[in-house]
Amino acid sequence: MADTTDTAHPIVRPPIAWAVAVLGGLALNWLMPLPFVPAAMPARWLGAVVFALALALFAWAIATMTRAGSNVPTSLPTTTIVDTGPYRFTRNPIYLGMVLGLIGLTIAFNSLWLLLTLVPFVLVIRYGVVAREEAYLERKFGDVYRRYRARVRRWL
Repeated sequence: MADTTDTAHPIVRPPIAWAVAVLGGLALNWLMPLPFVPAAMPARWLGAVVFALALALFAWAIATMTRAGSNVPTSLPTTTIVDTGPYRFTRNPIYLGMVLGLIGLTIAFNSLWLLLTLVPFVLVIRYGVVAREEAYLERKFGDVYRRYRARVRRWL
């Protein structure tokens, strides 16, 4: 059983928010397709490349966090501030990977609906997850987190 007193208490688990955005966008695209990529553009290949890069960033971030001995799921306590690997460049590489993955799917499926679901997904992650995580990390790690936050940007 997870210790829920020592967590950020996000409003939703990020993978669930991502799945809802993807499934919602695909369902809307199935009901009423709204393509936006020019026909001459190799959308499937370009989208696949963006998605693969997003998946690589996502995997690198999770591996880095795991190697550092901290928990990845938001329902578990954070045990340390990780500032190596992709965390040297962005404080939220896992969420950035999710955003880029959704953009890759948007291009690959040539779906304006998927692009539109990106907006609520980003807002939920930014204000319902990241804001809560930042407040939690500052309470828990104090100056260590504040120095990290001053050194590394939230996104890019």
